[in-house]
Amino acid sequence: MTITRVLKQISTLAILAGTLSLASGVAMAETIKGRVGVSGRIGFQVPADNEAEFGWGNNKTDTGLVGGGGLIYGIDGNWAAEVDLSHSSFDSDTGDFGVSDISLGAQYRFRVPDRKVVPYLGAGLDILITDYDPYDGASLDVDTCLGAHVKGGVDYFVTRDLALTAEAKFVLAPDTDITYQGLHTGDFDPSSFSGTIGVRYFFN
Repeated sequence: MTITRVLKQISTLAILAGTLSLASGVAMAETIKGRVGVSGRIGFQVPADNEAEFGWGNNKTDTGLVGGGGLIYGIDGNWAAEVDLSHSSFDSDTGDFGVSDISLGAQYRFRVPDRKVVPYLGAGLDILITDYDPYDGASLDVDTCLGAHVKGGVDYFVTRDLALTAEAKFVLAPDTDITYQGLHTGDFDPSSFSGTIGVRYFFN
């Protein structure tokens, strides 16, 4: 986990540093006001340390993969609304987890001298739907829960309609119940950090 934490810190600092340095410029960057776009991305996810107890001890989780896509709409020169759907999968000491994240949020998009580069910050709400497949074959359920996210990223416009994108995202959520036939057997923390790269395409 030490290497993972270092990678997480480096990724976060790099994106935030780039965002702050670019945001200090004059308002000249590419705008998506009134435009609709689709996004697709893939990357890694670092789940929160899972303190769920299954009668024998803590359940440690591993770094996994995350991918997904969504829609974005430019409200004005700086603000945009977005809807994303992503799915992550990762291993643990006791079984495999899969988390589907329905994310609703807003972006503040900075306007900087280089019209091709657009850094942004975002926040919003997340509906987190979790599947759990224990190695022992037991049939366990994980409750759906509501969380929130903060994120930062950069879009690089290759053309007016096509952009490459990189993003770091933190999802924060309360522990949710793991149950067996309605009986509480443990707790799962759906909080996570993810780093992704992808593309956006704008239709208009």
